Amino acid sequence: MNRIRELREDRDLSQTEIAKILKTTQQQYSKIETGRSDISGEKLKLLAEFYQVSADYILGLPEGLSYPKR
Repeated sequence: MNRIRELREDRDLSQTEIAKILKTTQQQYSKIETGRSDISGEKLKLLAEFYQVSADYILGLPEGLSYPKR
């Protein structure tokens, strides 16, 4: 999850500050940021809203990705 680290560092925020937004510990947030723990959908949504980017961007998915119709 390098993108969440880049977003955080670009705004000069600490892991502790982001952890508070996500209502988790700095240690747990560090695990998410380094990929040692998965991020929940709820926390992904909070980060996307906080940084004003898409969840796809945070997840590293290509821009304009289209999904097949069912």
